[in-house]
Order: sequence, then C-alpha cells, then structure tokens
Amino acid sequence: MLRSRIIPCLLIRRNGLVKTVGFGDGKYVGDPINAVRIFNEKRVDELTVFDIDATVEGREPNYSVIRNLAAECRMPLSYGGGITTAEQAAKIISLGVEKITISAAAIARPELISEVAEAVGSQSTAVVLDVKKGGLLRGGTHLVTHNATRRTKLDPVEFTRIADSHGAGEIVVNSVDRDGQMGGYDLDLAGEIRRATTLPMTVLGGAGNIGHMEALIDRVGVVGAAAGSLFVFKGPYKAVLISYARPANASPR
Repeated sequence: MLRSRIIPCLLIRRNGLVKTVGFGDGKYVGDPINAVRIFNEKRVDELTVFDIDATVEGREPNYSVIRNLAAECRMPLSYGGGITTAEQAAKIISLGVEKITISAAAIARPELISEVAEAVGSQSTAVVLDVKKGGLLRGGTHLVTHNATRRTKLDPVEFTRIADSHGAGEIVVNSVDRDGQMGGYDLDLAGEIRRATTLPMTVLGGAGNIGHMEALIDRVGVVGAAAGSLFVFKGPYKAVLISYARPANASPR
C-alpha cells in the first residue's frame, strides 16, 4: 500500500553540501557523504540529491560523486542535475541510484521524459517543477529553470499534464519562493498539482517543522514531503545539525 514518504533533500555545489534561500547563494553546511551516513543511521525513507550547478554550467553529471554517494547510501537514492540524455540517466542508474530527476532539459524538450522512461523505467523517472510567483499565468505562477535565473511561460499545472502524458513516474513540485524560508509548504500549489495528476508526487520548499509536513499530508493525501533546512539546521541561528523526524500521520517505515 502506498504511504507518505519523508525525504531529506541535499544540494551539492562544488562537491560540498549547501543550503540555499530562494535559490540564491548557498551556505556551506558540510560533506555530503557524512550527511548520507547520518541519514543511514536515522533510517530515512528516501534521499534526494541535486547538483545545483550542473545545468547552469552546462556540464554532465559528476559520475564519480554520484558513485560515491550511491555506494554509501542505504536508502533509495534520487539524483538530479545536468541530465540531458537517456544515456546519462541509464549510466546513473547503473551506479546504484534508484530514481532520476530531470527539469530544465525536460521542460525544453518534453520528449526527453519519454526517452528516459523507456531507458530506466517510468518508476525511476521524476520530473521536477521549479515554480515561482510573479508571472501572468495561473495564480501568478510559472516554471523557472537554471536555478530560477530563466523564466518560462509555462503553467506548472499544464506542464504536469504534459509530463504525465510523456511517461513520467513522479512529479516533484518545488516552490522557489519558499526555498529555505521554513514557513510552510505552498499548500494551494500542491493541491492544484494533486488534482491535475494521479502520479506519485513530492513537494519541496518551505518545511520548517513536522507540523508543516502533517499539514501537507492532510491536504493532499499520500505524498513525498521533502525538505532541506528542516533536516540540516537547528534553532533560530540555524546551527548545522543533521536530524530526521517523522510526522504522526506518516506511516512508520
């Protein structure tokens, strides 16, 4: 039976672990391998890793880093960043990663979703929607790419349906405006995407406490509740402390 998942999200920049606010300059918070080891001990449901510079710099994924992360990881691992071909996706899966996440390249050419799904399976193909407010579309939201430096005219709900029709196995909704704010998820956006597709869905951006995750699960049902700051910061001064907790309305592992 499907159940909600609690997913730490690690951002990699120059092989270090960072945390951003609004997709801005990242604060260095440590070694990603050490973070993976801590999450192994805490029996995390799933772990997501994004190389946030690969697409911006126009380079391939760093397969050496991915191999090291996958070798250390004892839970399902999802990777995104710099993936532009099905061949790259297949190579990453061969290194021990369970799920591929694609965003900018899929938005530029939705056929890539079908190609990746054919190469590694729909169950291992997730499409990330980085959503920002301020556009003229539905509710003033639009998709952005390249760390939110490039604006598209695409409506997130409409592109959800496009990704679904091209064989995506999961939709990841990431609120740029709430990234690092720790004030709660964009529940309205999550609800809109949930109504647009029956695919598994993960929501990212804004979680600051377990109550925010509980509110998300109550609002949209079975979902992946992902977070970065919640799991790496402690207290009002954001001291770095890797942690993991499970909402009361999430099924036990």
